[in-house]
Amino acid sequence: MIELFSIGSFGIYLLGVTTAIGIAAGLWVMQKEGKRKELDHEKLLDLGMLTVIAGIVGARLGYIVAFNPMYYLQNPVEIFMIHKGGLSIQGAIILGGAAAFGYMKKQQMPIWKTADAFAPGIILGQAIGRIGCDVFGTPMARNWFWGVNVNGQLLHPVQMYEVLLNYLLFLILWKKRKSVDYDGQLFIWYLIGFSVNRFIVEFFRVNPLIIGSLSVAHMISLMIIVLTVFVMIRLKNKQINTVSYSQNGLSRIKEAHSVADYFIVVSAIVSIVFYYWIHFYFAAVH
Repeated sequence: MIELFSIGSFGIYLLGVTTAIGIAAGLWVMQKEGKRKELDHEKLLDLGMLTVIAGIVGARLGYIVAFNPMYYLQNPVEIFMIHKGGLSIQGAIILGGAAAFGYMKKQQMPIWKTADAFAPGIILGQAIGRIGCDVFGTPMARNWFWGVNVNGQLLHPVQMYEVLLNYLLFLILWKKRKSVDYDGQLFIWYLIGFSVNRFIVEFFRVNPLIIGSLSVAHMISLMIIVLTVFVMIRLKNKQINTVSYSQNGLSRIKEAHSVADYFIVVSAIVSIVFYYWIHFYFAAVH
């Protein structure tokens, strides 16, 4: 992991900083969407913080269980060494989602309407957070100009592949807000969209293979897609055109879409420039 600086013996790492920025950005978008949907502000904030905490725990447990269980059974103290790396975004989604749905049910919140308010913020937070990840991909077969040199090898910058795909998914979800057909549709699209993104990126990563060229993460993505499609069919059968907007509301949403287009383009450019600068800088220093 890239250590930006240290305060005494406490290191500040790039992944921690980008993750914190991603969480803040995601929660801000969630609050904006929650306000538009007239959801309870205090409950939303509590739900957001609970989801973040459960997501971090799930990310760690997901990595331990899916990728290296024997090592952590033999070295249990290492389970708590998150600063050394070893997080699974799919584990974060599963445990974070389970905790969120449990909280919403207990607080009698409109589950699928609230999930839709969270969806754009979640993927935006993931996009920003992934910028600081330093788990690179497989060696490039050719010397493509966007490769990253790590220890003399030109590797696929899989972090940026996922960042750009997640930005694209955020833009799709943001634009879809004005035409959802039922509560839960945005969240369904998020789950399927991110699983597709991860499935694509996984071909360029180094992870244990279980069936041919398919890894553990591939199979988890496929399972999430299948289960989500099943839920989508049930939701669509129960709800028909449950969401409507006033003409004034549509006008405001169209304006927000235009701003979002520019925001994503600028964010993508800034992310790419920062990503390559930080890695070239630390490669030169070290």
